[in-house]
Amino acid sequence: MIVGIPKEIMPREQRVSATPETVKKMVTDGLQVLVEKGAGTGSFYHDPEYQEAGAELVDTAKEVFDRAEIILKVKEPQFNADYGKNEADLMHRGQILITFIHPASPVNHEMVRKLAENGITALTLDAIPRISRAQNMDALTSMSTCAGYKGILLAANALPKFVPQIFSAVGMVKPINALIIGAGVGGLQALATAKRLGAITYAADIRPDAVTQAQSLGAKIVETGVPSEEAVGEGGYALQLSEERLAEERELLAPQLEQMDIVFLSALVPGKVAPILVTEDMVKRMKPGSAIVDISIDQGGNCEITPPGAVEVKHGVTLIGIKNLPGHLPQSATWMFAHNVYNLVHYLCRDGEIILDFSDEIIASILTTHDGEIVHQGAREAMGL
Repeated sequence: MIVGIPKEIMPREQRVSATPETVKKMVTDGLQVLVEKGAGTGSFYHDPEYQEAGAELVDTAKEVFDRAEIILKVKEPQFNADYGKNEADLMHRGQILITFIHPASPVNHEMVRKLAENGITALTLDAIPRISRAQNMDALTSMSTCAGYKGILLAANALPKFVPQIFSAVGMVKPINALIIGAGVGGLQALATAKRLGAITYAADIRPDAVTQAQSLGAKIVETGVPSEEAVGEGGYALQLSEERLAEERELLAPQLEQMDIVFLSALVPGKVAPILVTEDMVKRMKPGSAIVDISIDQGGNCEITPPGAVEVKHGVTLIGIKNLPGHLPQSATWMFAHNVYNLVHYLCRDGEIILDFSDEIIASILTTHDGEIVHQGAREAMGL
């Protein structure tokens, strides 16, 4: 089977879905690998390295999409200005796509419909189940680590003040306050990074275990008022809350936000649209010059006015809605992502062929479109299907 590695086309996206190291592993597994020229340049992996690893370099994305039976990407299919069509329309019936799709997010619904209409079997990496045999395939965890680290750095850079306590000849400058909402992998990395920078750190999460982990990193805990039986689902992920519970949570968070300089949002429910935890009215009440980083933006965002894919100042608050935060850490992020993707491909590969067992828990969880249908449960619910 032929695996295709196209160059990512999202603006400022520097990652790539395979490194020379993972290409070599795929070739060893009996797969043929096509790499679009220049695909790895942004993450400091260069064409001669891919060629030496056994890849065939091709000139255009179209050739990759035309020839490959499996497409490995980092981001969901995007509009390709060179061809005047979405990457989903460059794909052909029966092709397998492995990438982050975030199919429940409303901004991706049209693209998901295209994948289904075009007969693509799409597997979304954001739905890898949290089970022991899938740990090394969990790209969401890897990229959350990158996003937590880089997100705090971007927020700190947007502030008009020092982060740590500063002593000077004219007096002492107090450290900033940083609140991390959602103490999962990304949130914990954000918490650790903010603390290393010298911020006073706070954390909120509806899951007791996540709260305990945040406390272990020195965070002061902001209570959410959500009973644990309503909070924790399979694998330790957060459950979807009722609108009443979300309203109660927002009411408890609102006065805390007024004291914060950085608010980092990373609360997600697997396969669902991200819950709105920060309303526009809450943003209006924050301190001028403060910053919000919303790494849940791929699934709609935790703040209702986060600009998708952009950075904007609204009501005196810098809102960071960059959709490819890990892409701002391209070499480390690519190394982690490429190994996660290879491990999934290796898991699916039998004697040089990709075998999809739809009764397998991993495949059943990540299957998004197949045989002309949208099958991902979270996407179907979000689309009203």
